[in-house]
Amino acid sequence: MIQSIEIRGVVQGVGFRPFIYNLAVSSGLSGEVSNNGQGVLILLDATKEELDEFVKQIRDNKPPLCEIDSIRITRIKKTKSFDGFSIEMSEVAKNLSSHIPPDIAMCSECESELHDKSNRRFEHPFITCTNCGPRFSIIKNLPYDRKYTSMDEFVMCEKCQNEYENPHDRRYHAQPIGCHECGPKLSLFDNSGNIIESEKIIDKALKLIIEGKIVAIKGIGGYHLVCDATNDEAVKLLRERKQRPSKPFGVMVKDIYMSKTIASINEKEQILLCSNRRPIVLLKKREDNTLSQNVAPNINQIGLFLAYMPLHHLILQRLNRPIVATSANISGEPLCKSYDEIMRLRGVWDFCLEHNREIVNSCDDSVLFVENEKTFMLRNARGYAPLYLKLPHKTDKKILALGANQKSTVAITIGDSVVLSPYIGDLGSVSSIEHYKSHIETLKRIYDFKPDVVVCDKHPNYESTKYAKELAAQEIELLQVQHHYTHILATMGVNRITSKVLGVSFDGTGYGDDSNLWGGEFFVCDLQGYDRVGHFRYFKLLGGERAIKEPRRVALNFLFEIYGEEVFNLNNATLNSFSAAEIKILYTAYKNSLNSPLSSSCGRLFDAVASILGVVQVCGYEGESGLLLESLYDENVFENYLFSIEDGEIDFSQTFRQILDEQNLHVAVSKFFNTIVEIIYEMHKKYNLPLVLGGGVFQNRVLLRLIMRKIPDVILPEMFVSNDGAIAYGQAIAASLEFKTL
Repeated sequence: MIQSIEIRGVVQGVGFRPFIYNLAVSSGLSGEVSNNGQGVLILLDATKEELDEFVKQIRDNKPPLCEIDSIRITRIKKTKSFDGFSIEMSEVAKNLSSHIPPDIAMCSECESELHDKSNRRFEHPFITCTNCGPRFSIIKNLPYDRKYTSMDEFVMCEKCQNEYENPHDRRYHAQPIGCHECGPKLSLFDNSGNIIESEKIIDKALKLIIEGKIVAIKGIGGYHLVCDATNDEAVKLLRERKQRPSKPFGVMVKDIYMSKTIASINEKEQILLCSNRRPIVLLKKREDNTLSQNVAPNINQIGLFLAYMPLHHLILQRLNRPIVATSANISGEPLCKSYDEIMRLRGVWDFCLEHNREIVNSCDDSVLFVENEKTFMLRNARGYAPLYLKLPHKTDKKILALGANQKSTVAITIGDSVVLSPYIGDLGSVSSIEHYKSHIETLKRIYDFKPDVVVCDKHPNYESTKYAKELAAQEIELLQVQHHYTHILATMGVNRITSKVLGVSFDGTGYGDDSNLWGGEFFVCDLQGYDRVGHFRYFKLLGGERAIKEPRRVALNFLFEIYGEEVFNLNNATLNSFSAAEIKILYTAYKNSLNSPLSSSCGRLFDAVASILGVVQVCGYEGESGLLLESLYDENVFENYLFSIEDGEIDFSQTFRQILDEQNLHVAVSKFFNTIVEIIYEMHKKYNLPLVLGGGVFQNRVLLRLIMRKIPDVILPEMFVSNDGAIAYGQAIAASLEFKTL
């Protein structure tokens, strides 16, 4: 009897068909297996008992990279006879829904071969097999077969072809395989494009790093800018050239042992670091670390990640010291993925270590951290993306969700599923907008997707909103959803919550229903809608967008509110950062509400506190004030400042008066954190609903830790982002409910 078994999930590009083949052969069963647009299709000549055991073996012993979402079995009429079991050519189908596997770090077996002088792939910089290597970054179309990837141009040699066709080989149907003879090749050139001839290219690049040069290295999902992380001058030079004055750099190390000389690492953090996803993990710095002080200045955290591609291993094994490995871009621009793009950045690097395997889909490094035994994402990218999430209801509409304007992601819906793109970045330049649109085109191409509905933010000036309106002009239905509500929907979605909740949405900025800039919001909400039951009292952002980068301007608003014209006679860190003339001009702007939009943002509140306490007056990167305040928190301080809540409006006037009177910096910072937690606790008590958090402020580790301690059953976006990278998913949920299939 012929059984049709359709398996969906991450089942292409992970060695699943070879696994099925070997399982069927060892079980003495006949049939065939192939990829299709939805996943993997198995035709099996088996009895009911044989089928049950076969499916059990699939679930129990599936390949390590495989993730099964569903197994659907149907009995079909016998239309052909099978002579044994075979892997068939992939079926090209419409209505595609198969999961694209993420890029995975080199496995232990390939690592052993990489260092084995007797192995024909000894020191091959692109060694890979069924269980590891590039996936998403090289795919052009589904199904996942070599001819639909950028490996198509590399014709396998006889030895590789034999491995590829041998069902008992680890490289059976491993699409990215190659070797020294037939695989991708390295080259080295200077920033004028001149080729550096060398028989030992890696050793030459290594020498340049040791000499303090900045070397661009092409990786899996894009280029890194690399320098010696222990060399003060090299790191300082990279900061100057990259126009990145203070934002922390990621540091790559050769192994977990080197990591432990730099940071304190708990068991869960070690598991993350060593996983086949190889994310950057935020860790607590050791005071005796050997890194340059310029790598992550003025904070007590460091982002570390282990070498994940063979080329990295070869470099770091020889170098035996940590390297800065930061995304190859100028701040605000997209990650470079091609020769032409990296050459536009040649003023930043001295030499480039290149390879000739095309990066089809760029993908930055993922960033995660662990707090209170829970794992959270700051950036969803390599190793995890694309991410496949669920909708609360199925929809027959094809929905395109365009996300926000910062930390952008995009999403498409297929039935009851959402495909969420990797982190794209901020939409602050022409090239970043083009990069954003290219990710949309990638999803449309791979999934043969044509949207019926486009959903976006309500902010009229977001580039994503402008693009949504362009699409709407092409007779695609348009839906706009409030920014902070989508934050809560996203957290509800990853936790499969459909009931009424108290949603707390804290971030830097988002367009409110009253046209003000929200960001300190309390909603009583469910999947049908929301009531804004509380918010931080509005304050003025003096100078508009400039206030977002200058905490002192936000602080000055509170000083004007509290002291009025008496402010001219005061002496504190905020006022001392301005000239007397500047303060007078800004006071006039404050009094007359000139270029001073109203905001309820929690992120800006952190800015104000950081300025008043003299921690930072002008930020070098988004979220800097919160990160600096984190480093000053004292766990032995339990008190909080006074605040008031009247008709849902939370007033910090008393808080700021007390902060201004505080003599001890660490006490002031600690009491401020405790105050934010106490406000959330009071609102939670009032409404007595499940507490759901969303928004970029909840990336703050101190704040998260304190809330989890105070309210243990708080609902968080675990293994997901809380920043604006979550917005597209929240939008997709909102749109799916608007157009749900009954």
